[in-house]
Amino acid sequence: MASVRKPRGESLLVRYLVLGSWAVICLLPVVWFLSIGLRPRTEIITPTPIYLPTFSLDAWYMIWEDWPMAKFLFNSVAAILGSVLICLALAIPAAYSLTRYEYRGRDDIGFYILSTRMMAPAIVAIPIFFLFRNMGLLDTIWALMLVYAAINLSFVTWIIRSYMLDIPKALEDAARTDGASDLRILWEIIIPAILPGIITAAVIAMIFAINEFLFTLLIASTSNAYTMSVALANFTGGSDGVIYNAIALVSFLAFVPVFVVVVAIQKHLSRGLTMGAVKG
Repeated sequence: MASVRKPRGESLLVRYLVLGSWAVICLLPVVWFLSIGLRPRTEIITPTPIYLPTFSLDAWYMIWEDWPMAKFLFNSVAAILGSVLICLALAIPAAYSLTRYEYRGRDDIGFYILSTRMMAPAIVAIPIFFLFRNMGLLDTIWALMLVYAAINLSFVTWIIRSYMLDIPKALEDAARTDGASDLRILWEIIIPAILPGIITAAVIAMIFAINEFLFTLLIASTSNAYTMSVALANFTGGSDGVIYNAIALVSFLAFVPVFVVVVAIQKHLSRGLTMGAVKG
């Protein structure tokens, strides 16, 4: 049996140098964005490049004092978390049905659920607008929750379904022999076993909800329901012109939490994105 050669010190050094250089290249735009957010506005719009900027908190005070950024942040968190909870509450039972019950058209229903994610959002933008207007939900966080959940439900269902296919049915058969109901099996056996998949689906749904702009702009007509993505548009017009440092700082603040979460669960995230690629 051939022995596995361990990489020598030189090989490890080269590997770390390459990976470190690549990390610097990837993080450099983020650091540059932060530097723009911490510069005075006069240094940003100057025609002469300034490579050693002056540190300033003007943009920080602007977004928290002159703009209701705390309210925008609360709206974003409430709408995103609410939509994720709605997605999970509907996707977990739907995935369980698609993987454990035998009925006519099951595979067709599963494909139809996934195909709704392929639809162009602009097609349903106007009907959704009139629907929420007639329901009195325009310019509310509840409308944003429902829209985000509707957009991400199919993708979340498919990811959780892929994880459920890995759970052996023998566990459920043994539990049924002991008298456990389907609901108890789902709650006490299936959900704990696929918890990494649920977390992965929730994070992906959060990322998609954060990036959603069309429906947010359509539904949030005033600052009562503005999220961070729509609030950024307020820094690109008006009598003050384009406020580059505020845009950069708000974008950085919105980016960091997502980046930390993605790095923390990157292994589960990559598995969640590739699950079901070759499995029926």
